[in-house]
Amino acid sequence: MGLISFVKGVGERLFGGKKPESQAADLKENMDALGLETSGLTVEMDGEKAVLRGNVRDQETLEKAALAVGNQVGVAEVDTGAVAVENTADESVFYTVQKGDTLWKIAESHYGKGNGAKYTVIFEANKPMLKDPDRIYPGQTLRIPKLD
Repeated sequence: MGLISFVKGVGERLFGGKKPESQAADLKENMDALGLETSGLTVEMDGEKAVLRGNVRDQETLEKAALAVGNQVGVAEVDTGAVAVENTADESVFYTVQKGDTLWKIAESHYGKGNGAKYTVIFEANKPMLKDPDRIYPGQTLRIPKLD
């Protein structure tokens, strides 16, 4: 995956004016609280870039961890280059939500016209960060998995 860009002024507000060590600890705590099986990961802050290190069991876990960290106010990039993935798979596409987007519209855009009902695939791929398919916001980054 490598380096993923995010809109740094958009997302959940975990920290304000904290030192990088505290920011990294807050990001790690938030990521772990989502139950993503990320105990093998650490988080470091390098300016506005969060660096993930360690290992995860699969590509999906890594992608969700990157989103959990990156969709926070103050994080502009997430570097996943130092993470080992035990069970590799095809990487998802990352998409930044635009004003007026819905998951239905995003599904049709990525999976083809007439496939809006596949929005449930996108919703499931972004759980537990997304709790309601109708609650997405401009600037939020979502993972769009390939269809089987």
